[in-house]
Amino acid sequence: MPSSLLWMLLAFFFGSLPFSVWLPKLIRREDVRRYGDHNPGATNAFRAGGAGVGLAALLLDISKAAAPVGWAYFQAGITGWPMVLIATAPVLGHAFSPFLRFRGGKALAVAFGVWIGLTLWKLSLPALLLVLIWRKIIDVDGWAVMLALAVLLGIILLWLPAPLFVAVGLGQMIILGWKHQNDLRRRPHLRPWVARHFSH
Repeated sequence: MPSSLLWMLLAFFFGSLPFSVWLPKLIRREDVRRYGDHNPGATNAFRAGGAGVGLAALLLDISKAAAPVGWAYFQAGITGWPMVLIATAPVLGHAFSPFLRFRGGKALAVAFGVWIGLTLWKLSLPALLLVLIWRKIIDVDGWAVMLALAVLLGIILLWLPAPLFVAVGLGQMIILGWKHQNDLRRRPHLRPWVARHFSH
């Protein structure tokens, strides 16, 4: 258990590193929190720093979760509830980063990194495709994320019904739901091309 606690603290620390804030500030002297929805995440890093800075921030946000989670799961062989906590820790670290006075980002890229760490491509690829698909269908990002996670949980139950994956997925829904609460207060609508399709 002490080693699991150490892994959890390490995963939280890695997750809390706000690369999306640091890189634009270091390279372009821009604060991502002045752009878009003011979220300290990779999307606004693209806006504040351009494609190169944004891509670097996105990859680092994914990697800071994938690396500790994958190492703990595959190399250290940690399973069960300790692994659930380790896999949840980087998402919490990003969402409530002590480097940003606990006002972190929405944690979508970090959540994606967790699935890479746990399953390589098996659940990370469906997760990515589901988010992209739902964002194309409805006009509120928060609802797109929640629907993507709900469908992902369905895929887990049907395809990889491991209690670990179910628990991690539910934890992500709670944390990302909290971080997207402003979006979730808005009523989602079908995007025009979808609405036109169904109107015929």
